[in-house]
Amino acid sequence: MKKLILVVSPPACGKTFISKKIAETADHMVYLDKDTLIPLSKIIFEVGKQEYNRSSDFFEEYIRNPEYDVILDLAYDALRYEDYVLVNAPFTREIHSEDYLKDMKKKLHDKYNAELVIVWVKTSPETCHQRMIDRNSDRDTWKLEHWDEYIAGIDFTIPDPLYNKDCVDELFIFNNSSENEYKESMQDFMKEL
Repeated sequence: MKKLILVVSPPACGKTFISKKIAETADHMVYLDKDTLIPLSKIIFEVGKQEYNRSSDFFEEYIRNPEYDVILDLAYDALRYEDYVLVNAPFTREIHSEDYLKDMKKKLHDKYNAELVIVWVKTSPETCHQRMIDRNSDRDTWKLEHWDEYIAGIDFTIPDPLYNKDCVDELFIFNNSSENEYKESMQDFMKEL
């Protein structure tokens, strides 16, 4: 059966690195990264005469949800042609919503004969902080400058709906706070896939 694989977690947990390694290792997989849409989003900020801030009210109102809609539309389209489609994105709100996940799972089953697989990247907040510093990306500027405020709003626990078989066909917890955890989780995930 075909699979839509969502690699999810808070920012800087290692989603991109893990997603790319999975895509490089697996056969018949399309890799999609929501960050690919950032150049388009920057233009929306510019046209809206807004400061580039992915934590702003402007981003929340005009950009965030359309980014998710577009990346999922691309994923659904890719499932018509390939067995596995992997989407690398936080899905921070969506994975907490049973209704959202149930609707996605139903759409996948009914329209694409596909399953929904969630890979939760589990990483410590300290590791995320260091990775954010190391990657030195402008998308993290506000987060790093307001770290205490930012991290207070981030939930590192695995959302309950991900354990619900009515919402998700399969949940894989990918431990990624150290090199050894990464290697072991990668090996286990590729066996399951």
